[in-house]
Amino acid sequence: MYPIVLRLQGKRCLVVGGGKVALRKVEGLVAAGARVTVVAPEVDEGLAHLADDRDVTVEPRPYRGEDVVGAWLVFAATGDPAVQQAVFDDAERAGVWVNSADDPERCAFLLPAVHRREPVLVAVSTQGTSPALAGWLRDRLAGALPVRLEALVAALGEERRALHAAGQSTEGLDWTARIDALEAELGDDHGS
Repeated sequence: MYPIVLRLQGKRCLVVGGGKVALRKVEGLVAAGARVTVVAPEVDEGLAHLADDRDVTVEPRPYRGEDVVGAWLVFAATGDPAVQQAVFDDAERAGVWVNSADDPERCAFLLPAVHRREPVLVAVSTQGTSPALAGWLRDRLAGALPVRLEALVAALGEERRALHAAGQSTEGLDWTARIDALEAELGDDHGS
């Protein structure tokens, strides 16, 4: 597995399925700024309400193979093994990354358990072995984040931009010592 963080702002993503699992996928995609199309014969009430968002389109119909064309990412969350397999096969043929809910064998990528405190993301994966453990670990790590994390990130980002503006590289600098010093300056302690 190779972990990455994707920029999905304005990218078209497809979610096949209309239940609670599909809703969670759509919410995460919307939070990342994606334009989401949901295809399902029936959709959960929460998903139907998201269709009011200009970046979410709900198409109340069965999945068709051409739905994957032009998508950046595809999520299959139908609970129907035959549809899940069709979505996986079609996305693979189209060269589009696909994630099949609760079915790691039909995934080009896996979703980690995520905690967001913008711009920081804490993501934990067990590579599909135990999503429950990944969530448990995520919660423990989230509790260890500095209370003044946002101020710490802002200060370090400004320092990095200033170094770049001065024509200096930020690679190879002892950032650990600077982070420790800055955290002490901010009077930070860790969350509970």
